[in-house]
Amino acid sequence: MSSAPDPSIQAVDAAITSRRSIRRFLARPVPREVLEQILRVAARAPSGSNTQPWQVHVLTGEALQRLSRRIAAAYDDPAQAADHTEEYAYYPRRWESPYLERRRKVGWDLYGLLGIAKTDKQAMHAQHRRNFLFFDAPVGLLFSIDRVMEQGSWLDYGMFLQSLMIAARARGLDTCPQAAFTQFHGIIEQELGLQATQQVVCGMSLGWADPRAVENTLHTERADVAEFTRFVDR
Repeated sequence: MSSAPDPSIQAVDAAITSRRSIRRFLARPVPREVLEQILRVAARAPSGSNTQPWQVHVLTGEALQRLSRRIAAAYDDPAQAADHTEEYAYYPRRWESPYLERRRKVGWDLYGLLGIAKTDKQAMHAQHRRNFLFFDAPVGLLFSIDRVMEQGSWLDYGMFLQSLMIAARARGLDTCPQAAFTQFHGIIEQELGLQATQQVVCGMSLGWADPRAVENTLHTERADVAEFTRFVDR
């Protein structure tokens, strides 16, 4: 007779596999003590020599709205937007297979749900603009790192971000990690009063998913284990 599934395993697996990028949130606030719990759990992420390179900026209320307004205004103005460029290349400079196909699919799947045609540049602009409104989430997170840290610390940062998102899911909350904010790092640096020694890594929306939003029904595909794994035993 097989033993019953371990509830702790099921809970961890459910938190990981139910994590999705949510693109419309409810206005319902998230208590500060819950945010602190999530960050405390995420801080257990591993880092080389326990350097803990993450720096988190939690925006709510008017601070969140003010930053959103400034970035959205810059994004809407082609002249201003052209003056804002990323400090680091998040995506490959040249797209190749299979990454190009995966990128196109998730983009057109999202636009398809929203009824946005491939030629509707205005609607695409409006949808991308919602990144800078944190998709209406009540909490906006921005992450920075000291410039002295090297590539290994950025890998550590990824583990911290994943831990944060899983801890949020365990509490019924959802997130959307966003590299889109890196283009407007100059505005972020001003609003947050960052030092010249600090670099913006990314942003993240956090809150309660709107169950009525069609964009939140998007489920992205994952490659099968056999596609990305080699078992080497001799």
